[in-house]
Amino acid sequence: MGTKTTSVEISEPLLLDDSDKIKAVETVDDDRVPEWRDQITIRGLVVSAVLGTLFCIITHKLNLTVGIIPSLNVAAGLLGFFFVKSWTGFLAQLGFEVKPFTRQENTVIQTCVVACYGLAFSGGFGSYLVAMDEKTYKLIGEDYPGNRAEDVINPGLWWMTGFLVVVSFLGLFSLVPLRKVMVMDYKLTYPSGTATAMLINSFHTKSGAELAGKQVHCLGKYLSMSLIWSCFKWFFSGIGDSCGFDNFPSLGLALFKNTFYFDFSPTYVGCGLICPHIVNCSVLFGAIISWGFLWPLISQHAGHWYPADLGSNDFKGLYGYKVFIAIALILGDGLYNLIKIISITLKEICNKSSKQSNLPLVKEKLDGESSEVILEQKKRDEVFLKDRIPNWVAGSGYVALVAISTATMPIIFPPLKWYLVLCSYILAPALAFCNSYGTGLTDWNLTSTYGKIGLFIIASLVGSDGGVIAGLAASGVMMSIVSTAADLMQDFKTGYLTMSSAKSMFISQLVGTAMGCVIAPLTFWLFWTAFDIGSPDGPYKAPYAVIFREMAILGIEGFSELPKHCLAMCCGFFVAAVVINLLRDVTPKKVSQYIPIPMAMAVPFYIGAYFAIDMFVGTVILFIWERVNRKNSEDFSGAVASGLICGDGIWTIPSAILSIFKVNPPICMYFGPSMSS
Repeated sequence: MGTKTTSVEISEPLLLDDSDKIKAVETVDDDRVPEWRDQITIRGLVVSAVLGTLFCIITHKLNLTVGIIPSLNVAAGLLGFFFVKSWTGFLAQLGFEVKPFTRQENTVIQTCVVACYGLAFSGGFGSYLVAMDEKTYKLIGEDYPGNRAEDVINPGLWWMTGFLVVVSFLGLFSLVPLRKVMVMDYKLTYPSGTATAMLINSFHTKSGAELAGKQVHCLGKYLSMSLIWSCFKWFFSGIGDSCGFDNFPSLGLALFKNTFYFDFSPTYVGCGLICPHIVNCSVLFGAIISWGFLWPLISQHAGHWYPADLGSNDFKGLYGYKVFIAIALILGDGLYNLIKIISITLKEICNKSSKQSNLPLVKEKLDGESSEVILEQKKRDEVFLKDRIPNWVAGSGYVALVAISTATMPIIFPPLKWYLVLCSYILAPALAFCNSYGTGLTDWNLTSTYGKIGLFIIASLVGSDGGVIAGLAASGVMMSIVSTAADLMQDFKTGYLTMSSAKSMFISQLVGTAMGCVIAPLTFWLFWTAFDIGSPDGPYKAPYAVIFREMAILGIEGFSELPKHCLAMCCGFFVAAVVINLLRDVTPKKVSQYIPIPMAMAVPFYIGAYFAIDMFVGTVILFIWERVNRKNSEDFSGAVASGLICGDGIWTIPSAILSIFKVNPPICMYFGPSMSS
């Protein structure tokens, strides 16, 4: 599923050489294509539920801490292969006859897992849903203009599950009739989907299965190391938020005060190994600009630009600068890329009838084996078109779901009137098409940008009487549709290249989404009951909850209550984000690859620099690894990163259970300055 990246979705284009794409399909040993019913198995669904639960926990943890979520598609494909192979191997040793594990079944599992954990992102558990709660309301300030006590809805397991059920399936039906156009006619690359298909295809060859076994062993080793280390850290974390390795002043106490320290987090180091170098460097660059220069400079004007006696989390003080400048960078980057993708989409659609096309097509190189390539292409086309999903099913399904959702949403969120919901659903397919088309071209998923636009529009239309809740709920409606639609098309591309049935892919998306509607709220509820979610001084800050609520208030109240010079700074950083993106597009690649990404720079402005240090450590490790042994790093860096992230994520479950039962760590390891002599 690309980068999930609201929380911020960050992924770089992953364009692959065409010959590699053809090779990925040609080298698969087994040419027999199972029927679509045989591609969906009980064992596959069980494995999907287990992995979906694990990945939902990981996504929640990242969502509630820093908001950067790397793509876990590769880990889903690899772990799906490992679990089913282990299952079939164990049963075979016991003498049972087992059904062969095919690449089509592997693809269905990967699709189901991605659909499941995708709802942990688009469901708003770290953004618009948490933004509605009482804690975020009080954090912004009970006397803050536009922040009303009436605009509070605390998280509840039942209403969150109902909300996901009524909004999450719409995106799946909105673009199904266009699957042939997007995948076969336009030949959109969907780079992450293509990369996942190459990975799955390679698993099901003799040489690929051997490499996959080594990758699984590597993943298991680093998962165990990460799990043991996370458990070890817990014993020293004490009570409160100032103890343990998470607050280790590794760069000195002076830098520690400005959040520059390495906190020994396997998750963030793993993210650094997965995310492109430019993303990690952009995050660190943003941390240096904000916490190294900007915030210390503004704090020197306390008492002049803002009252000096304000609390550290008061929006009328330094905290306001942190949040609103981060919002300006995010909006500048998001709007620029939105306009860019829509422009490319319209241009390519208009030029489709001409012979010249600038689309990144999957071109086939015809050589001595060209006939085999052509036959392979025809077979892929035949399989993809064989099990059709009737357009009337998609159309009637969308209309029925719209009717149910239009009637239900105002019950869950009273300020969001039925006609606003209906208008959103009328516009949603067009926006879903733009997002899916753009993802296919560039691998950039702009889900959160579409959500923020919907938030602003609905909040301003409703006004002060309920505009905050209405805007946040509308943001959720928009994000759910455009996110699931883009994921579906990405998975159709993966299925096309692995010769999986379009019908089995669609059904696995439906099943995965149904799983996510239950698993995502349940796993979030584990975090909600065990940890202090939303505390600005704790590990689970839920940074985008504050940002989303502030955006809704801005849509109603405007900019009159910002601290002194804050609006001018916001305008400056907004323009800077646009200019930086423009430079990235107009300069040669050898130059643009070193220009930072504004969206990534914005994240540490509000959260802090500590995770940027961790991610930079990950990218330095990967950089050195690539220089020493590039082939080895390409084969195993994803497995190492996935192991680090999954191990830390697994420890979240026992630590949450211990917290629920009020079992506290026995030791508080604290660092402070030595006594003066």
